[in-house]
Amino acid sequence: MVKNICVIEGDGIGPEVMAEAIKVLNTVAEKYNHKFVYHYCLAGGAAIDKTGKCLPQETLDKVLSADSTLLGAVGGPKWDNESPENRPEKALLGIRKAMQVYANLRPQKLFKELDSPLKANIVGSGIDIMIVRELVSGVYFGQHSESVENTEKTATDIMKYTENEIKRVAKVAFELSLKRSGNLLLVDKANVLATSKLWRKVVGDMAKSYPNVNVSYMYVDNCAMQLIKNPSKIDVILTENMFGDILSDEASAIVGSIGMAGSCSIGDGSRGFYEAIHGSAPDIAGKDIANPIGMISSASMMLKNSFGMFDEAKSIERAIELFIQNGYRTQDIMQPDKKLVKCSEVGDIICSYIIGRS
Repeated sequence: MVKNICVIEGDGIGPEVMAEAIKVLNTVAEKYNHKFVYHYCLAGGAAIDKTGKCLPQETLDKVLSADSTLLGAVGGPKWDNESPENRPEKALLGIRKAMQVYANLRPQKLFKELDSPLKANIVGSGIDIMIVRELVSGVYFGQHSESVENTEKTATDIMKYTENEIKRVAKVAFELSLKRSGNLLLVDKANVLATSKLWRKVVGDMAKSYPNVNVSYMYVDNCAMQLIKNPSKIDVILTENMFGDILSDEASAIVGSIGMAGSCSIGDGSRGFYEAIHGSAPDIAGKDIANPIGMISSASMMLKNSFGMFDEAKSIERAIELFIQNGYRTQDIMQPDKKLVKCSEVGDIICSYIIGRS
């Protein structure tokens, strides 16, 4: 099978972690008789440096013509003085909007061999959370304005949601819940926000069509606390864009390291947008100490969710498990008596554990 993949290495540690993900994909292609064709293009700070634009039209064209897109990371203090419309992060929003990948899936799982900053009695039976975040609406895509009122500077950000925008991402969350424990938690701020009240109404109405899914509701501030107090009690979280952004980063910290977390952004078709959630980490860029497992996991999610390569995705997931079980660690998850490896070594080790079809 031939698949065209748009590769955006990005900024900071982006190129380093992407190189390891490409190693793993190449091994999968060899073991399972596939062909992955990579189309490299620029976005974020690297694109600004070369073209003056955070998201060149050439990149957007490649993204929309590829079977799926992989992104390393974008951003950094180097581009802090860019206009708001041309900040590296705007490239992310532009790609997501153009692709209409409205459902962002962020799995957060604690490997039993790794340490959580939480106490063992809190971790309990383990942590395995799926966060479903709406990705192309809400306050991030609302109207932003600044003005002067009575000589005082004033800023306004508008959060807006339509019923259809909520329905389509909620459907993804309901279907995922059916494949997991059947428990779906809607996180909102319905005691204050009109948008959250609409979320509750839409999800409540949809729940009638999913009798095997137990739907519960929680305010976002309480959810942030419960992720620390009772994470093992949470399975699938459904929430809007900004809340999902914050909660998924919090959840990644309690499973050991934000470097372990990948993500999948999908819409109505098979094409998806896959990225690690750790950001560009410019302070460690070029030191060969970044953790590429989040990026490798994102590539695995691409194989499963966009390409239907379920066995191939499982082989990567199993290889990551063996990497951890056999004591290999990057600096962010290092433990006593374990084997510290460089970023550039991780892909090779994980590739050695990938077994093709028998």
